[in-house]
Amino acid sequence: MNLTLRQLRYFDAVARHGHFGRAAEASGVSQPALSVQVKELETELGARLFERGPRQVRLTAFGETFAGRARAILRAVDELGELARVSKGGLSGRLRLGVIPTVAPYLLPRVVTALGGTWPALDLEIRETVTPNLLDALAEGALDAAILALPSSDRRLEEAPLLSEDFVLVRPAAEADQPVPAPEALHEMRLLLLEEGHCFRDQALAVCTGGVRERHGLEGSALSTLVQMVGAGLGVTLIPEMAVAVEARAAPVAVQRFPAPAPGRRLGLAWRRSTPLAPELRHVAEVLRTALSAPA
Repeated sequence: MNLTLRQLRYFDAVARHGHFGRAAEASGVSQPALSVQVKELETELGARLFERGPRQVRLTAFGETFAGRARAILRAVDELGELARVSKGGLSGRLRLGVIPTVAPYLLPRVVTALGGTWPALDLEIRETVTPNLLDALAEGALDAAILALPSSDRRLEEAPLLSEDFVLVRPAAEADQPVPAPEALHEMRLLLLEEGHCFRDQALAVCTGGVRERHGLEGSALSTLVQMVGAGLGVTLIPEMAVAVEARAAPVAVQRFPAPAPGRRLGLAWRRSTPLAPELRHVAEVLRTALSAPA
């Protein structure tokens, strides 16, 4: 049987996107070229991999099984490339880094500066998305490392702490003179939350041990949206300390800090335990820890 890595990569792209056009765009090839390679793969295997519909394609039962094996092969090939990079000494070439949305706008400039200053030959690729997507991408080899909230509770990953920070309460400016509530009293307030999928949503809910007063239809996809909603008088919200300098200036809000011990989170760098880049990524974590502990 004569299967090629190109065929496997194109098949994997279609399986992920559920659409030949989007898969071709993501792969940087024309749709006809990608379709021909996938068809040749099916011919070589003697079985259909996809159920083709007018708007999307779905994996067949055989395609589902084949996808898992194909991704394992592609991940192993990528790790061979990483091993070759490591053998040359130092960190160079492409580094695919994921970042959660509640970190990216506030820390990325410092992260990029720190990594570029330490490894000038590094080609840094950034992907911003929510934690479940980052964990999947790490496990599948689509990312080399990710900055996220710890612990990830994923045994396939190695983690290194980067920083810890407190959460602060953001409320309408007209309420600036009201006393700071205890974290356990937040359930009595109208707490605005990020939409499902954001780990910061879960962290905010964990602070509110008594639950929250639901405000259906009032969820945000970004911290900036939540702060604007607070400024409009729709409720209060929690944001991490790193976001205060940016977000508190953009709306008529007041920022209040909780007395110690304040609720907060730990951030860290995570990567696959199996990656040959692990020693270099530990060094990356050290560099980032130093850079992020310095005054902004």
